[in-house]
Amino acid sequence: MNACIRGVVRTALYHNLEVYGIKSGYNGLIQNDFVKLESTDVHNIVQLGGTILKTARSKEFITPEGREKAYQNLREQGIDGLIVIGGNGTFTGASAMLREFDLPVIGVPGTIDNDLFGTDMTIGFDTAVNTVVEAVDKIRDTADSHNRIFFIEVMGRDAGFIALRSGIAAGATDILVPETVTYIDELVEILEKGFLKNRKSGIVIVAEGDDAGGAFDVANKVKEKYNHIDTRVTVLGHIQRGGTPSSYDRILGGSLGYGAVNALLEGRKGEMVGVKNNNLNYTPLEKAIKHHKNIRTDLLKMARILSNY
Repeated sequence: MNACIRGVVRTALYHNLEVYGIKSGYNGLIQNDFVKLESTDVHNIVQLGGTILKTARSKEFITPEGREKAYQNLREQGIDGLIVIGGNGTFTGASAMLREFDLPVIGVPGTIDNDLFGTDMTIGFDTAVNTVVEAVDKIRDTADSHNRIFFIEVMGRDAGFIALRSGIAAGATDILVPETVTYIDELVEILEKGFLKNRKSGIVIVAEGDDAGGAFDVANKVKEKYNHIDTRVTVLGHIQRGGTPSSYDRILGGSLGYGAVNALLEGRKGEMVGVKNNNLNYTPLEKAIKHHKNIRTDLLKMARILSNY
């Protein structure tokens, strides 16, 4: 997100525009917590994880009265357009501001889940995947040394993009995601075949929203049917949300920030700026919210073939 903030600020300054950052998201809109941003304010932030502007949920913003207060604060500050970085919740709030006050709003996709329709990649996804792969590589050393099967839970309550990509990159034995049905008997069969081929260890990546449960539930169900193997469970949790952003995320953030400012200058509003086939792409916010990006199930099949044959 910091790379995106930097992209917004410096692109706006190039066009002789004034830029204000809003602290803590929509909560800051209501609390009138604005800060003018100059070029020096975004110096040396591209390598920082998280966001220098902070973020917070706002129950008050959900109400019409809260949004009215937020809009009046924007008017008092003389702000003509709004750029928001986030996911479905952020875009829902932005759509409401556009609908109720005709405020020019541009959305930038920032979510590690990478589940927003209208863009190939979202800010944070690549970094999260790299974080998972780095952790799995280290866990594999223990798995191999002790002949254990590790069930590693990654984020993905409703979408399995992190599990899929990190599982392929880490050479996981199997990958379990919310988009497909998990059959424990089938998983046990895969593990048994591995042991017959003298593979005494393995990695199973489990998205937290998998229909068979999280990593602990899956490991227990496997143990009930295949109790002679040594299993361990690791939940990576919020380690996936932080850390130094990857080079791809830095480039993506800067590009989308640049594209967001230019979108406002072109008179666009109520759209999300994303990337499609390495080109900037604009999608109506309502469409980005309502439509779900599908996971590539053919990659799941490929991952199993590459890991087990």
